[in-house]
Amino acid sequence: MKKPCGTRRAFGVALGATAFLGLTPLALAQDFPVRGGKPIRIVVGFTAGGGTDAQARIVAQKLGEVLGTGVIVDNKPGASTMLAASEVARALPDGYTLLYAPSSTMAQNPHTFSQVPYDPFKDFTAISMGGRGPLVLSVSTTVPASNVKELVAYVKANPGKVSYASFGAGTSSHIYGEAFVKKAGIDAVHIPYKGGSDAAKDLIGGRVQYMFDSASSALITSGTGKVKILAIAANARIAALPDVPTFAEQGVTGLDLPSWLGFYGPAHMPAPVVARLNAALTQVLAMPQVRDFYRSGGYEAGASTPEEFAGITRSSFERWGTMVQQVGLAKQ
Repeated sequence: MKKPCGTRRAFGVALGATAFLGLTPLALAQDFPVRGGKPIRIVVGFTAGGGTDAQARIVAQKLGEVLGTGVIVDNKPGASTMLAASEVARALPDGYTLLYAPSSTMAQNPHTFSQVPYDPFKDFTAISMGGRGPLVLSVSTTVPASNVKELVAYVKANPGKVSYASFGAGTSSHIYGEAFVKKAGIDAVHIPYKGGSDAAKDLIGGRVQYMFDSASSALITSGTGKVKILAIAANARIAALPDVPTFAEQGVTGLDLPSWLGFYGPAHMPAPVVARLNAALTQVLAMPQVRDFYRSGGYEAGASTPEEFAGITRSSFERWGTMVQQVGLAKQ
C-alpha cells in the first residue's frame, strides 16, 4: 500500500534527525560551519527595518566574516515573536538556524499568553547575550510634565482622561504601563496597538499621552520635537540618554526589570557547535563598529557565556512572572 505523502515526509524528517544525532561532537565541531555550504540563518520576530532587525543584520554581516560563511537574517514577524521562536524550536540543532530574540520572547510571553507554542527552557539552547537596552517613559509634548512627579500629578488631576499606548496587550510596554499605574496610584486608559511603530505614531500625533517605548524608538520620536523622554526603566542611566534619570532616581521603585536581546538555537545543540558560535559572537559584539551601532540605538552590545545567558533567561523569567502577578494581568 502506498504511504501518504505526509507519512513519507515525517519518516524522512525522523531519518534525517537520526542521522544528525549519530554524528560525533568532534565531527560536528570540525565541519561547522561548512565553507561554501548552506548559510547560517538568524530568525528575527520583527519586520525588516526595525531596531532588532538592524542589530541582527550588522551582527550577521560581521559573523559571516568571522566564520567565513554566509549569514542571513530571516524576518518572521507575528504573534509577539512567537512565530519566529516556534520555527527555530522546530529546526535541526545543527547550528545553522538561530533566533535573535528580545527578553519578552522567553521571559514574558509564557506569563502573558495562554497559548505559547514553545517552552523557553526545554525547546532552546542559550548561546549568548546580544545586548541590553531598557524601555523608557516617553510623553507627548501636549502633556505639561517635565518629570515623573509632574506626569503623575497631571494624570491624577485628569482621572480616566489620560491614555497610554503599548505595543500590544501582554507586551512589556503594557506590563510596565500597568505597573506604573499601580505604583503611582493613577487612573489611566490603556490603548493597545499592533506594534511599537503604530503606537509611536499616535504618541507623536498627541492621540495618546504617554507610553513605555524602546530606547531606540524613543530616540527617534523625541527627535520630532513632539515627544519627550522622562525616565529610564532600568537600575542605571544609559549612554545614549545620559541626562534622563531612572525611575528610582525620581522616587518610583520596581520599574527596573531586565530588558535584553540574545541568541538561541534549537534544543540539543552539540556543545562544540555552541562553543564555536559563542566565540564568534563574542568577537563580533566586541567590535567597535558593532558596539557603536548598538549604542546609537540606546543599547549596549555585549556577549556572555552560554551558561550565563541561560541563567539570565531563567532569572528574567522569574522576575517578569512576579511582576505580571503583582499587576494582575490576565493571560491573552
